[in-house]
Amino acid sequence: MASIAEETVIQGRERAVTPWLYRYLLVLRFALFNIVAFGLMAAVYIQGWLDGALEGYTAWLSGVIVMVFLFGLAICGDRIWRVSRELNDIRSGCPRPGSRAAKYLEAIVIHHPESRSLRAKILRSRIGNNIAVVLYTANSLVFLGLVGTVIGFIIALSAVDPQSSASVDNIAPMVATLIKGMSIALYTTLLGAVFHIWLLVNYRMLATGAMHLFNAIVDFGERRVGV
Repeated sequence: MASIAEETVIQGRERAVTPWLYRYLLVLRFALFNIVAFGLMAAVYIQGWLDGALEGYTAWLSGVIVMVFLFGLAICGDRIWRVSRELNDIRSGCPRPGSRAAKYLEAIVIHHPESRSLRAKILRSRIGNNIAVVLYTANSLVFLGLVGTVIGFIIALSAVDPQSSASVDNIAPMVATLIKGMSIALYTTLLGAVFHIWLLVNYRMLATGAMHLFNAIVDFGERRVGV
């Protein structure tokens, strides 16, 4: 009897947990991916592979890239949470007042039926514009990395002086400046590319969720109007 009761409790817990996981599956994917990514980044830092990115001018440029990335990641997380919440509201059949689903439903009820297609296109455009800031931020990381590359090459080439290269005493400072400039160029390019890919993966998850939201709103509106 005790084993049957325990199994009943376990099954009840599974039924309680599974719907929650399903309702916030997009949020859980976002959280899991970024936890793993931050863990890998921490491991790389502990290994000392990022020490060169935290020195001198490289640290300033790397800091700018990291801040832009964190801004984009925060915006992406906020958008993913909103998309998940609106999806849950539509599935429950009770969209929040002022939400995209509620506004779309009001629009297709008030206006002529022939305007539903136009309203759906407007809704899709608004949802796309709402998440586009994440894509723009991800693309800006590449340009920031290229800016760091250009700055690094300028610093590296500024030390090259053909007239002074004949002197042995001037070679060491030239090589040191050349290495410093190349370090800036390589580290900023690497960070820009890595954070671009990182944020782009998050954007793909957000875009998939936004497309599901668009389809859910349109289907919900058609069912509600058809009733």
